[in-house]
Amino acid sequence: MTRPEHELRSFGRRRGRALSARQQHLLDEVMPKLALPLAEPAPEPIGQLFPHAPQDVWLEIGFGGGEHLIWQAQTNADVGLIGCEVFEEGVVKVLSAVDTLGLRNVRVSDEDARAVLRWLPPACLSRAFILFPDPWPKRKHVKRRLINPALLDELARAMRPGAELRIATDIGDYLRTILMSFRGRVDFRWLADRPEDWRVRGDDWPQTRYEAKAVREGRRRYFLRFRRV
Repeated sequence: MTRPEHELRSFGRRRGRALSARQQHLLDEVMPKLALPLAEPAPEPIGQLFPHAPQDVWLEIGFGGGEHLIWQAQTNADVGLIGCEVFEEGVVKVLSAVDTLGLRNVRVSDEDARAVLRWLPPACLSRAFILFPDPWPKRKHVKRRLINPALLDELARAMRPGAELRIATDIGDYLRTILMSFRGRVDFRWLADRPEDWRVRGDDWPQTRYEAKAVREGRRRYFLRFRRV
């Protein structure tokens, strides 16, 4: 699946250190069983991607080390989880967890999440997560930030009415970018009535390693929830 010519990459290099034999085995043997079939039309309903054909399917964009994705999969066995991550190290960690724990409600893609969103059928997701995306702090790179009106258009198409979008960041400037991207939209409603609604993480929202790093380094975290109208 190709990327539109005008679409900038929102991520840097995909591979870090050399893989161990175990990690290579996971990519060679486990990944083909979990990878999304992006070269084929998406099944409808999208729950057919999973053995138990769940009614609810959730998407996590950029799952990092996979802590949140795996926690949600273990806690919500009746839900199907699709995780997108372009970095090989994170993908391998999730493959290892799925293999070790015997999870049957996880599918994985190492492609650009925007391509996955375009592949998904309309109104098929009941929840989506974008937690601590790369902030691209340099001014010349701001245009590479993942969250922008174009991405929200794709999410609005793929999310069913009443679905929830959760976003977290620890960068104040990115928070402003995010809120400006939602400004004037009638397809999403911000679920915040008081400061605690965006300052406090909910009980069903586990901490990730990126949040833990923000805590260690003394940065404020922001937890945003939006309802698809």
